[in-house]
Amino acid sequence: MNVQPTQPFQADGNDENPIRVRTIFVSDIHLGTRGCQAEKFLDFLRDYDADLIYLVGDIVDGWQLKSGWYWPQSHNDVVQKLLRKARKGARVVYVPGNHDEFMRDFYGIHFGGIEVIEKTIHVGADGKRYLIIHGDLFDVVIRNARWLALLGNKAYDLAIMLNTHFNTMRRLLGLPYWSLSRWIKLKVKNAVNFIGEFEKTLSMEGRRHHVEGVVCGHIHHPVIRDIDGLTYVNCGDWVESCTAAVEHFDGQLEIIEWSKASSGTRPPHTPVNGEVPARLEEVLPLGGIAGLAASTSKSSG
Repeated sequence: MNVQPTQPFQADGNDENPIRVRTIFVSDIHLGTRGCQAEKFLDFLRDYDADLIYLVGDIVDGWQLKSGWYWPQSHNDVVQKLLRKARKGARVVYVPGNHDEFMRDFYGIHFGGIEVIEKTIHVGADGKRYLIIHGDLFDVVIRNARWLALLGNKAYDLAIMLNTHFNTMRRLLGLPYWSLSRWIKLKVKNAVNFIGEFEKTLSMEGRRHHVEGVVCGHIHHPVIRDIDGLTYVNCGDWVESCTAAVEHFDGQLEIIEWSKASSGTRPPHTPVNGEVPARLEEVLPLGGIAGLAASTSKSSG
């Protein structure tokens, strides 16, 4: 199915000189948790515009909201910002994950112009095809021992809390942000092995769909790497690493590390020569979606 923006794309009127890229891929924002770095994500959205934005799961953390409500203004601002981009012509595609699994009841529906789809294939500017999927269905703990996943989520929340206090001290000392929780995870042998197995499994799923690459989230480990000829892309997250993947107008993929940006400044970026805003070409829904329903909600802002 060929998909075109519903209207010519316009940059957000509140933003000045945004960096234009063809596609933005973000995952694991975890709105509704204290660890979510919503302000940094808002800064990123102000500085980057695209014709197509993929929300690759765990955007809202339903698990956490069930145990205790936490929804500050900055989290609401993120939702309003995404809705505003959709209204101004960007195509916003939401592929739910395990923490926002409640959204899986709404496949084929629009929410304020945001499309909810089980999984999809993205066609890059260079013709390469990428499977877009959160990845939790290939996590054996999530599939076979949900209670263990919930227990692990509590331990992870503790690590994030420690990470927050740790970085508060670093700011007082004039030091840049550094993810303690991410460092701990990468130092644990079992976690490193899990990451490797997850990447291998997702690359196998990409081959099953006969694509050249796969874009996912879930494990909070941002990377672009070649796995036996298939491009594996993990968007990262906005709890630990504050990263997103972007596609430039020549089809090149890049991880943007927003955590490396100091307040009010952009992280290092080398634009593609002759960047020209391009219309997105294709979003191919999988799973027999016959059509997308009309918008079920509208928002102003």
